[in-house]
Amino acid sequence: MTSPISALFGRSPIRPVQKHMAKAQSCIELLGDFLEASFSKDWQKAWDIQKAIHESENEADDLKRDIRTHLPRSLWLPVARTDLLELLRDQDRLANRAKDIAGLMVGRRMEIPVELIDCVRDYYQSNLRTSAQALRAINELDELLETGFRGREANLVTGLVVELDELESQSDLAQIKLRAMLFGIEKSLPPIDVIFLYRVIDMLGDIADISQKVGSRLLLLLAH
Repeated sequence: MTSPISALFGRSPIRPVQKHMAKAQSCIELLGDFLEASFSKDWQKAWDIQKAIHESENEADDLKRDIRTHLPRSLWLPVARTDLLELLRDQDRLANRAKDIAGLMVGRRMEIPVELIDCVRDYYQSNLRTSAQALRAINELDELLETGFRGREANLVTGLVVELDELESQSDLAQIKLRAMLFGIEKSLPPIDVIFLYRVIDMLGDIADISQKVGSRLLLLLAH
């Protein structure tokens, strides 16, 4: 549905922002395929998926530049231009983080210790759920615009963000578990490998942290 506001004053930036978030989420989803390829030491497949993540991240960058270029200085919308730009920046960090993880791992041909694979898989899924929830919340932006960021739709988005916070907490718990498992075996591993394994754990956790910030941005929009 076209907003009467955007019909009067030009293209609304809401749909492009939603499209950008969907592209960022596609990077996170591809990261799961990349991890599975690395678990099986299929580095050719991992390399191919890493390139796909890079291409998807580039497409997200193109969308980001297009939004910034066409975003008017004054918006006839119930949101501030700076708030939309901050939301866009956080979404972009999701795509970048997926690219960074895949790039680091394929560049070093990082092998996750067999003892950790199941836990890493669960940890990734935990973080994937947070970014998927952030996407669900962002996909309500156009409906929020129609209702003036009030009423039942605002309550729905608030509920989605509350659930997102809980998912982020679950990610924290999964990270604690994984770190404890790595600590238990780290003396049997080359020290440099241990350093990079902890780095990958932190970077995966960033997905949940950034997703939570996307949700917080939405709550700020609702507060205006």
